[in-house]
Amino acid sequence: MIEKDTIRLLRECDAGIKMGVKSISDVLDRVESEELVKLLNACKDEHDKLDKELQELLGKYEDEGKDPNFMAEKMAKIKTEVKLQMNETDNTVADLMTDGCNMGVKSLNKYLNQYAAADEKSKDITKRLINLEAQLAIDLRKFL
Repeated sequence: MIEKDTIRLLRECDAGIKMGVKSISDVLDRVESEELVKLLNACKDEHDKLDKELQELLGKYEDEGKDPNFMAEKMAKIKTEVKLQMNETDNTVADLMTDGCNMGVKSLNKYLNQYAAADEKSKDITKRLINLEAQLAIDLRKFL
């Protein structure tokens, strides 16, 4: 049970990291504030660091990970495009990113509870990812 929960939790983190990096990449070229660009790039870099650790663990279990849910990814992309077409400002970017962070924190906490038998390393990565998302939501407040 420990190994199954560990792999499942790592897969969800993998999908979450991919979704986070893609979301940041989708808005970066539309950001005007240099400060916001730095903040988003720093968060993207932290996601990449966590991803390297995560891929090592997935490799240990001979698992290929998980891509984000196709529909969730497409809906997020459409929402981003529509909102930015209506109002292409840093405020809109911050609002969209905050929503994404909040959804990530919510889902990752759900998976952390659901896969309670997962090993401590995978739980630690999940908690660090949750904290990264939560901190980004806090840091984005000044752009709202």
